[in-house]
Amino acid sequence: MTLPFEQPVTAADKTFIKLRADIVEGDLAAGQKLSEAELSTKYGVSRAVVREAMNRLESSFLVERKANVGARVATLSVEGLIELYQVRESLEGMAARLAAKNMTDKEIADLNKLLSKHFDKVKDGESYYQEAGDLDFHYRVILGSKNQHLIDMLINGIYHLVRMYRVQLGMAGPRVTTAFDEHKHIVQAISNRDEELAEMLMRRHILYSKNNIENKLISMQSN
Repeated sequence: MTLPFEQPVTAADKTFIKLRADIVEGDLAAGQKLSEAELSTKYGVSRAVVREAMNRLESSFLVERKANVGARVATLSVEGLIELYQVRESLEGMAARLAAKNMTDKEIADLNKLLSKHFDKVKDGESYYQEAGDLDFHYRVILGSKNQHLIDMLINGIYHLVRMYRVQLGMAGPRVTTAFDEHKHIVQAISNRDEELAEMLMRRHILYSKNNIENKLISMQSN
């Protein structure tokens, strides 16, 4: 699903969204070298279109460029995770606080409905995978903040790099049930218009998620 303010119009838009999805999902591996020629063949577009898409992905931290090395998919590292989640904890905590103040009753009801749909998957023991955009609990809370600067910093800034860590490392195992329960408590605080509690619970939830992913990264590195 594309975000509402980025409906694909041009070939560059479509390539950008497809390339971004392939990076987030791990179809293009973390740290993999990116060749304009190979990607232009893969997506059936010109190298100029690929180059534009890669430039846009660089600004959202999914593509890294180094002199004499070229472009690569962002690497997933413990150091990178810690820095990213420090920012995420602060900004999404603020988003939850503002959502408790600014979300409409209908938006809160829709958020509860979304969690009910997620519960059907969680109780069946599936991984807690959430599509980008309106099907993502965190995305809904961010929009619910109604603060355009904050929304832009999160959605157009770090959202998809966060998703890369979440999708590839954080959406399976015992953490699934506890993460869902934490979402429920955050929504309850938002429903009660308890701004302080909503922020505290969101920050704690993101910290726990960071710890879970960090442990997986460390385990992978030691194997």
